[in-house]
Amino acid sequence: MAYFLKKFLESANRLNSSNSSSISSLNLNFSISSHASVSDQIIVCSSSTGEFDRIPIDIFMQILKLLGPKEAAKLIVVCKSWKLIVSCNNLWIYYLQNKKDPWDAMFFAESNLRSGYPLRSYPSQMQSFMQIYGQRAQVPGAIIIDGGSGYCKFGWSKYGSPSGRASTFMEFGNIESPVYSRLRHFFATMYSRMQVKPSSQPTVVSIPISQYGDREAAKTARRQLKEAVYSALFDLNVPSVCAINQATLALFAAKKTSGILVNIGFHQTCVVPILNGKIMHKVGVESMGVGALKLTGYLREQMQQRNLNFSSLYTVRTLKEKLCYVAIDYEGELRKDTEASYEVPVEGLFTLKQERFRTGEILFQPRIAGLRTANGLHQAVAICLEHCHAAGLTPDETWFKTIVLAGGTTCLPGVVERLEKELHVLLPPSISNGIRVIPPPHGADSAWHGAKLLSNLSTFPNSWCITKKDFRPKSRRNFIW
Repeated sequence: MAYFLKKFLESANRLNSSNSSSISSLNLNFSISSHASVSDQIIVCSSSTGEFDRIPIDIFMQILKLLGPKEAAKLIVVCKSWKLIVSCNNLWIYYLQNKKDPWDAMFFAESNLRSGYPLRSYPSQMQSFMQIYGQRAQVPGAIIIDGGSGYCKFGWSKYGSPSGRASTFMEFGNIESPVYSRLRHFFATMYSRMQVKPSSQPTVVSIPISQYGDREAAKTARRQLKEAVYSALFDLNVPSVCAINQATLALFAAKKTSGILVNIGFHQTCVVPILNGKIMHKVGVESMGVGALKLTGYLREQMQQRNLNFSSLYTVRTLKEKLCYVAIDYEGELRKDTEASYEVPVEGLFTLKQERFRTGEILFQPRIAGLRTANGLHQAVAICLEHCHAAGLTPDETWFKTIVLAGGTTCLPGVVERLEKELHVLLPPSISNGIRVIPPPHGADSAWHGAKLLSNLSTFPNSWCITKKDFRPKSRRNFIW
């Protein structure tokens, strides 16, 4: 390192002698502006760094960037001036931005989630980015198990995406056995598939959205399910566990702590109001019996009516994902030519016509598929918005006007635009003004990525997990749900 700096200094000196006006001697007398953005902050240094004072600050920072975080951190012990220079937030932001995790998601997590639950109403005071970098480098990571009603996504939190998927109903065990036994079998199967020992790492588990009510029976059911999750994992010798609702994790993945999470799952759709990371059961969680499986089934019926031959439901699902969309104006779309084709491997070429948009339309008009569900997606969301408005939980009513979509079905083109349009028709301006529908940040994997944010926090696992030792005395505490 010393040799590298010496050579760089010699090069800078030669450049200085040939063009003294371009590289003049600079005193490092800067201050951090409280009004500057994070990326504009510069460093404080009032004492000398010896011969290095002759290097312009921008070149100096380039040297530190080239050295890398480990070598830069070692320079702290040289003198106070070096410590101030190396501690510059710009430098450590640069190092953080060059890691695999997206910078904006990392910044959101460190400023909003690092203190654990309950979340603070306002972002906490940000630590030095050098400290955050060092703490994140020591985080052990976690095993993430995101189990839904159709598929389970599992993987290692240091990876960019889930490393595997499994059909939940095939891995869950005997449906007639007690919940604890089924959960233990399920988790043991997941660890076996990942080829890891349960005792090796902390585990983050997403809890499926269920038992929506605010009555005592629903509260008891939610608590018992969560306690069964913890018991099953601790009995497998998992060192520490964080069990948190899928809706909350999906909202975190969108870099939000408050809003309405609309999850179109495998069997049903849930509309979940969340304030500061907590599901507002008192406001009301809306649900409708239309999910991804219903859409696939309705497309299959339409294809059968047209005598389109296929060998498996997988072919139908592929066509749904590749060709189907949601019409902004359904009646107008009926008068258009919407024919399109897609070739499914092994099966061959398929051509769909009105099936392309009629399939997604059952989200908004379930009855065209013969479903008895009373409300469409827009009506369920509108009811939730009205309840949030009437509840008056905070003086700021903008928290519930952010609507985040999650689930693979919400990736169908046109869902965001159609939902926004219908909400403005259904709701009065006092509620509809300012509504913003955010497309799914990671589709069906949104909850998994929300868990990834938590498990890579600089304060993980201490801020979010509980250990087996702490579990029993706190088994009746009010868990995050």
